[in-house]
Amino acid sequence: MPEALLFTLPLLAGVMLGAFFYGGLWWTIQRGLRADQPVLWFLPSLIIRNGITVLGFYGVSGDDWRRWLLCLAGFLAARLMIGRFQAE
Repeated sequence: MPEALLFTLPLLAGVMLGAFFYGGLWWTIQRGLRADQPVLWFLPSLIIRNGITVLGFYGVSGDDWRRWLLCLAGFLAARLMIGRFQAE
């Protein structure tokens, strides 16, 4: 596999994981604030979002620290993009 592709995939996967995590957080907050028992929204959401994100990082990055770093950069980029999207 070409090295450029080997390092592009973790970056894209990080963006997707970040979009899932922060988009899920936004969705949970919207639902939880209107719920009678918000803990029934926040706790399962926290567990699911963290679990999928951590498994995604491990699955994509393996034991290569460079891929971990690229995945993290994509994750943080998704946070910035979602923050800008929600501000509008």
